[in-house]
Amino acid sequence: MDTHNAPRQRWLSVLARAEKPALEQAAAALGELPPLEHVRQPEPGMVMLRGRVGGTGDAFNLGEATVTRCALRVGAGALGVGYALGRDKRKAELIALFDALLQDPARQAAIQRDVVDMLADQQAARRDAAGRSAAASKVEFFTMVRGEA
Repeated sequence: MDTHNAPRQRWLSVLARAEKPALEQAAAALGELPPLEHVRQPEPGMVMLRGRVGGTGDAFNLGEATVTRCALRVGAGALGVGYALGRDKRKAELIALFDALLQDPARQAAIQRDVVDMLADQQAARRDAAGRSAAASKVEFFTMVRGEA
C-alpha cells in the first residue's frame, strides 16, 4: 500500500461505512462552506463483487451491488470523491464533501479528530458489540470415541 495514500484510504473507508444521520450531523457542524461545484452529480451504478475460494484461492464473481458515486469540489480546493453502497445520493455527496475538506491542510486535523476519528470509534464499538453477541452464542463441539478400533 502506498503510504502517501494511506490516510485518505482510511478516512474514505470510515466515511463509506458511516451512517447518513451521523454524516449529516457532522456536515451541519461545519458551518458556512465555500460554494460546492459538482464535477459528477451523485449517480447510482453497479459494481461486480469478487470473492476468492477459501479467502486466498481462485477469484470468482460473487454478484453485483448497487453503488452511488459523486465527485465535487469545495471552492477552489481539492476534488473530493464519494462512493456509497446502495442508492443514497446524499450519502455519496456527503462523503465527497468530507473527502474534499480533508485534503485541505488547514481543515484536515480538526475534521480528522472531530468527524473521522469519532465515526471510527463508533464503528469499532459496533463491531465489538456484534463480536461479543456472536461469542455469547458460541457452541463447543467435541467427539467422543468409544473403544479402540
